[in-house]
Amino acid sequence: MSMPEAPLWKEAVNSEIESILQNHTWELVDLPPGCKPLGYKWIFKRKMKADGSIDKYKARLVVKGYKQKEGVDYFDTYSPVTRITSIRMLIAIATLYNLEIHQMDVKTAFLNGELDEEIYMEQPEGFIVPGKEKKVCRLVKSLYGLKQAPKQWHEKFDNAMMSNGFRINECDKCVYIKNTTSGYVIVCLYVDDMLIMGSNNDIIKATKRMLNSKFDMKDLGVADVLEKFGRYDDSPVKTPIDVNLHLTKNKGNGISQLEYSQIIGSLMYIMNCTRPDIAYSVSKLSRYTSNPGEDHWKAIVRVLRYLKYTLNYGVHYTRYPAVLEGYSDANWISDTNDTKSTSGYVFTLGGAAVSWKSSKQTCIARSTMESEFIALG
Repeated sequence: MSMPEAPLWKEAVNSEIESILQNHTWELVDLPPGCKPLGYKWIFKRKMKADGSIDKYKARLVVKGYKQKEGVDYFDTYSPVTRITSIRMLIAIATLYNLEIHQMDVKTAFLNGELDEEIYMEQPEGFIVPGKEKKVCRLVKSLYGLKQAPKQWHEKFDNAMMSNGFRINECDKCVYIKNTTSGYVIVCLYVDDMLIMGSNNDIIKATKRMLNSKFDMKDLGVADVLEKFGRYDDSPVKTPIDVNLHLTKNKGNGISQLEYSQIIGSLMYIMNCTRPDIAYSVSKLSRYTSNPGEDHWKAIVRVLRYLKYTLNYGVHYTRYPAVLEGYSDANWISDTNDTKSTSGYVFTLGGAAVSWKSSKQTCIARSTMESEFIALG
C-alpha cells in the first residue's frame, strides 16, 4: 500500500488480526495428508458518517468459503433471521405496555461460532509466524466467508440465551423471552443486532450484563435513497402514483433497465420497513423491471418525488386501539394486459401498521366482489 491512506488501512488490518487472535479463531498445525487449505482475501471498506466524511477504515479477513465442499467442509448452513414484521410487532407491544427499549450489537459476531468440521486455511500473508512457515491455520471458530458461519453463530447465541433462562418464541426463532419474579424481558436478534425490551430497567441491565459476559457487545433511511438517485426531478408531489396513468408493457427498447431495477430494490426495502403507503406503487412498478419504458420511468420518479415530500413519514406507534386489526381490499382488473386484479392488506396494532402487502392476484376474478373475496385468502 503506497497511497496516502496506507497507514490507516494497515492499522485496520492489524486491528482485524488482533481481534481474530484474541478470539482464538485458529491454531497453527501441520496440514494433514490429502487435505487442501482454503485461501483467503481481504475486504476493505470506508465507514462513512452521516455528513459524508469518513468515520473509520475497516478491514475484514474473509476465507474463500465458495471453495468448500459439501459433506466435507460443511453439512448444514441454515440460520433463521427475524422477520421485520416481528420487529414492528415488538415495538408496538413495547408502546402498549410502556416497556423500555435498548439496542446492542455484537462485535465480530460470526467469529463466535464454534466449528464441528475440520477446516484449514492458509496463513495470512504478512502475519506468517516465523519458524512455522509450513504450518496452516486450523479453524477452531467460524470466520467470515464460511458457509456455516451464520448457523454456528446462531447456535452459539441460542445456547447462551437458553442457559440463562430464556425460551425461544415458537413463531419466530430469533425472539427470546424470559419471565422472572421481578418482571420480564424480550430480546430480538437480527443477525448481530438486537433489541432488548423489558418491564423495568433492572431486568434489562441484568440481561445486558449477561450478554457482555458472553460476547463482545457494543451498546448503542429514506434520505440515502433520495441522495443516491437525486439527479431526477425532485419537486414534491402529494401522492405516490398518478391514478390516471395506465401502465402497459414497453414494446420498444428498455431505458436504463439496471438503474430502474436498483431503484425498485431500494424502494422495496423502504416499503417493507416503514412505508406501507408506497406498497401499491412499488408492486405495480416492479412488474416492468425487465424492460422499463418512458412511462414507467415517469411513474417511478413520481414515487421518489413523493418520498421527498413525505420524508418524515413513518410508522407511528400509539396505544390505541390496543387490539390487532386487519384490513383487506382489492381492485378489479387493474392491468388490462392480463386481466388480473391487485390485492392489498394491512394489519395494525396500537394504531400502527405492523404487516402489509400489495400484490397481483394469481387467478382471474370475474367481478369486484370475487376479487375482494380472493384478497381475503
